[in-house]
Amino acid sequence: MYKTIFLLILSGFLQQSAIAQNKLADAVLQFESKRFEAMTRADTASLRTMLSDDLIYIHSNALTEHKQDHLNAIASKKLIYKSMKREQAGVRLYGKTAIVNGTVAVQGILQNNDFSLRLLYTAIYRKKGKHWQLLNWQSTKIP
Repeated sequence: MYKTIFLLILSGFLQQSAIAQNKLADAVLQFESKRFEAMTRADTASLRTMLSDDLIYIHSNALTEHKQDHLNAIASKKLIYKSMKREQAGVRLYGKTAIVNGTVAVQGILQNNDFSLRLLYTAIYRKKGKHWQLLNWQSTKIP
């Protein structure tokens, strides 16, 4: 009988833990969607708070930027994101760190040249206070 009660309590605890993990994963993906929207609006004021001060952003063409470089490229219209549509993503949580692996379809303009590509990406987010921030981005073109 005690074993049954223990198993029921453990089962309830595990279900609650899974629900909490799912809510956190959803929050990360919602944050990421807002970041993608800010990028397509060239909203560098919002992006400034969404990006970690020690951001490393590695584009699919191997261009590596830090936070200010990335913001400058968007603000100067050297890089224009027309659309960013996430196709799928999975989230792994480790305390205040989240790793997202997914695919995204991106359309934009880089140095006056249109581009349209699908990317396989890894994004690392860190929770700072009550808010998530992008710490690292790396993407690869999907042939």
